[in-house]
Amino acid sequence: MFSAPPSVMTSPKGNRAHKMKLPIFTQKGMLVVPSPTEKDWSKDDEDNCVFSDPEQEVDSLPQPYRMINKLVNFLFDRSWEIIEERDVLRTAELSRIQPTIYSPFIESTLNKMPNCMAVSQDYVFIGGMKGFSIYNLHNAKRIYVWEKLKVDVTSIWATDLGNEILIAPVDEMGIVRLFYFYKDSLFLIKAINEVDDTSKQTTCIKMEISEGGDFAAFLLQGAGDICLDVYKLPKESWLKEVEYPQLSANSKKKVRQLQMNTLDPVKTDSFEMDINICFRGDVKLSLPVHIMKIKPPKPVTGTTFKSPLEVFAKIEDCCGLGSGQNHFIKDSQWEQQVAIFNATYKKYLVGEWEEELLSMATFHFLLPSFIIAMPAEVKNPPGVACVLGVHWTGSHNFFLYSLNRTLKDKVDPESTWPCAAPITVSQLSCCCSYLVLACEDGVLTLWDLAQGFSLGVIALPERCLCQSIHFLKYFLVHKGQNMYPEGPVKSQMKCVVLGTDGSLYLVAASGTQRPTLSLLVERPVKHPEEAICAVAPVRALPGMVLIFSSNGSVHLMDVATSQIICAFAPPRSYHLAVPWKPVFVVSSHHPCFLLRGDHPDELGSASNAEDIPNSIFYFNFKACPLLENITRNCTIPQTDMLDNAAFPQVLPLEKRCENFFQKRLQKLEKNKAKEQEHWTRLRRYSLLLQRENFKK
Repeated sequence: MFSAPPSVMTSPKGNRAHKMKLPIFTQKGMLVVPSPTEKDWSKDDEDNCVFSDPEQEVDSLPQPYRMINKLVNFLFDRSWEIIEERDVLRTAELSRIQPTIYSPFIESTLNKMPNCMAVSQDYVFIGGMKGFSIYNLHNAKRIYVWEKLKVDVTSIWATDLGNEILIAPVDEMGIVRLFYFYKDSLFLIKAINEVDDTSKQTTCIKMEISEGGDFAAFLLQGAGDICLDVYKLPKESWLKEVEYPQLSANSKKKVRQLQMNTLDPVKTDSFEMDINICFRGDVKLSLPVHIMKIKPPKPVTGTTFKSPLEVFAKIEDCCGLGSGQNHFIKDSQWEQQVAIFNATYKKYLVGEWEEELLSMATFHFLLPSFIIAMPAEVKNPPGVACVLGVHWTGSHNFFLYSLNRTLKDKVDPESTWPCAAPITVSQLSCCCSYLVLACEDGVLTLWDLAQGFSLGVIALPERCLCQSIHFLKYFLVHKGQNMYPEGPVKSQMKCVVLGTDGSLYLVAASGTQRPTLSLLVERPVKHPEEAICAVAPVRALPGMVLIFSSNGSVHLMDVATSQIICAFAPPRSYHLAVPWKPVFVVSSHHPCFLLRGDHPDELGSASNAEDIPNSIFYFNFKACPLLENITRNCTIPQTDMLDNAAFPQVLPLEKRCENFFQKRLQKLEKNKAKEQEHWTRLRRYSLLLQRENFKK
């Protein structure tokens, strides 16, 4: 039996020692006796001499063993390089400064999988199997349960209406329902898109409720079509109807009380039910009023007009101007342009075209402002949305639709904002005063809607596109600490932008000054597991954002210094089931956030989703020693800002003009005093000269 020579299988050490053996010189061709003097040596001898290993002269392997030997040696060498790289990374990881990690303040154990969460006022709304539950935010007590569905709730919204709360859960079938939560009662208003004929059933993809709860918009998809339905919510009528309920036909029936499911308590008596809550199914509230149905813009085709005058006659009151629908380009011109494009880029167009997806919409409710022109006869109450801003996938235009209309009115945008590239991401600030439009080319357009002008245009670095935008409440750095200015601030904006490559940036704009872009987190090249997957601003902490990474870590960052302040983590027995898509919610009124955790050992062993224990972890920023001082002192008094010349941007215009003239007068007085002193010295000098001349 033929066996391989022993030199085929060699160790890495043997291979390296093999290379380190002293070689000998061998010369190509016949050997000759060199001349005694070095000058007579031929220079070609150096090329003829080669280094060779004596053992290789003996152990010359035949094929295929020589190839196998090379592969084995390459495998061992490559393995050794990987070991060294990992050792360097491990050493660098140990040398990195680890932030302080805080544990949750309260742990709420649930016997069902929570799919989504929302926070409003002092309540937490958790959507899960067959319905949703309502918990007290401060003591984690469950106070409401509504489980009437056959499927699970996948997303939930909660909007503050003052003393009431509007709840909008969406189930797995895409059906959205509106609930009215008032004091100790829960009312079902309407299932927006539920129909008897399943073939006509639509799915709610996205929804938005205006600030204050006056309007709601739902993006519905079904039967290969998509549309945006806008409703006006009669919240004043709801309040009257729940305070003075009218007796209906079935009012004699007793009010049905919900059956509360038992929970597994974490602490003693932490989840005892101390109140009885009623689901008021006997009270019928007024239904939302359907005012508008918006469909995606039609693709631009050849013109049907015979002259340019017909194009301008089609545009009435500038409506539709900039949308690209009214033009004078013929079909033959479009076809010629497409032919030129295909001929020029033929080598890049190999393969079949993918099926065109349905256009998606992003929409925002905008308040009255100088930049939005409204008819003079329309009187809109302050603080109530008057315009709906919409942009569709692949569209360059941002359309503005008036909300002062009925379903019978013609649906045409009142105005259009065209952009140089298709709009991919847009975000409206919480105060509805600022808007950011991010285009496909990485350019951000900043708008001050309240004052009616653009704050500027800024571009992200090359090959970095915008993934999401998150507004920060405007803050100042006072004595090394981030603080909110007392009172309103005009034309001052800050937001963080998450890039598609995992990088994070801070964008700041101030009045007519050029906006600035600051890098907060670089692209994670060496540590791809630390890529940022979600960002959430913390309004209770000025200039702070929560950063959720793909490896399940949660950090709190100070955007003013780009430093990690601390980290938050559940107990070791828990982890995030889907780290790249964490289930969390941050309270906008309280210094806390909630995070869902799962048992890693029981996720795979449990046969049913109901048997998997899950927990909601409550993290309180006030309970963290590093953040305790920040939560207490986070506002600069107006008097300190007026006296401090370091914050001229937050002062009103009258005060800034007054300070300017005061400084100007002070400067003139100082110059006048210096001038008088100068003339006094000249006079003294002239007198001295006169005395000297007189003496001479």
